[in-house]
Amino acid sequence: MSANHQSHTKRRLISSYFTTIISISLVLFMLGILGLILLNTQQISNHVKENIGFSIILKGEIKDVDINQIKKTLDAETYVKATHFIHPDSAAADLKRDLGEDFISFLGYNPLLPSIDVKLNADYANTDSLSIIEADLLNNPNIKEVIYQKDLVSLVNQNVKKISFYMLAFSGLLLFIATALINNTIRLSIYSKRFLIKTMQLVGARHSFIRRPFVLQGIGNGIVSAFIAISLIIVVLYYFQQQYPELIDFRNFELYGALFLIMIILGILISWISTNLAVRKYLRIQTGDLY
Repeated sequence: MSANHQSHTKRRLISSYFTTIISISLVLFMLGILGLILLNTQQISNHVKENIGFSIILKGEIKDVDINQIKKTLDAETYVKATHFIHPDSAAADLKRDLGEDFISFLGYNPLLPSIDVKLNADYANTDSLSIIEADLLNNPNIKEVIYQKDLVSLVNQNVKKISFYMLAFSGLLLFIATALINNTIRLSIYSKRFLIKTMQLVGARHSFIRRPFVLQGIGNGIVSAFIAISLIIVVLYYFQQQYPELIDFRNFELYGALFLIMIILGILISWISTNLAVRKYLRIQTGDLY
């Protein structure tokens, strides 16, 4: 009977240990994912902004040499990320495919003009910069007009600012929830050992002596959980780097190193504080209240 009881107790302790580790790991993993998003907010924002661009509509009688000159001038500008010349025939083929009709046969000629699509660097993806760029480009006699969606540019910039604010607020909330979850997990783990704590106290062990093994185990759990969470984060990073290489840069070792260090510190700190508080609670409680 005693052997069965010991075996059952051992299984419960092992189960409690793994439950604690998994719970803390998942919470730290969520915090790590949020940290990744926050650390890459600027890069994500730049990626979105750099998909904003404009089209330069050239005059129909423009010569190839003038087109090349305009394109070279644009490529040398600091606000330009990339340019792409679109020949009227290519534009007509694309439009024909989209419409599903041969509009050239109907009209008898190709009404489309040559154009250059320009992608902007993120710092210039705003209405003020675009207005200045547009005015400068229209001084060129070979450029007929500059087309871009002003409302879309304003909307993107406004949404980027809003998302950044909401992410910071959500980070604070998630950190609070994560701390509460880890605290509850550790308290449940300590609860299963409350009789052991009280027994040690009754035989005269000092509070610091009783707390020490629990605190050390809590810190160990925090470290193990942090490394498990970091391993999961690395897997996620690798996946997204394969899917979106422009968003994830593995060369930024300092950034990711700082994130992983923060995760380890959080795992240790929250586990240490929660374990201390939980053990202290059962040291102060009366024996009759343990049941």
